[in-house]
Amino acid sequence: QVQVVESGGGLVQAGGSLRLSCTASGLTFDDYPMGWFRQAPGKREGVAALYSGGGSPYYADSVKGRFTISRDNAKNTLYLQMNSLKPEDTAMYYCAATTRGCYYTDYRSLLAGGYNYWGQGTQVTVSS
Repeated sequence: QVQVVESGGGLVQAGGSLRLSCTASGLTFDDYPMGWFRQAPGKREGVAALYSGGGSPYYADSVKGRFTISRDNAKNTLYLQMNSLKPEDTAMYYCAATTRGCYYTDYRSLLAGGYNYWGQGTQVTVSS
């Protein structure tokens, strides 16, 4: 059984930093693409950052230059380093994995196929 668990959310002032972590079990971690998604109150869920491991990460325009996604395959862990946080970054952040692609699948195809394993989410709140 695949389990995805996020941690590291919290309350931070604008301009501050947080690092989210995500562990995945029940699958061969380094075989599959993973990513971070977020959903703000009253808004649709959207991509924050994706990383397959086979190429460069993908970032939403709103987080480019501020967020960094990385993965440690030896620890089965995905990270999201968030710097220069803004109030508009306030959202529930979800980690997700997909077995519908692999490390060389392009991100458009991965998003079209959908990520099929999700964590419960971790709340990030940025105060102004």
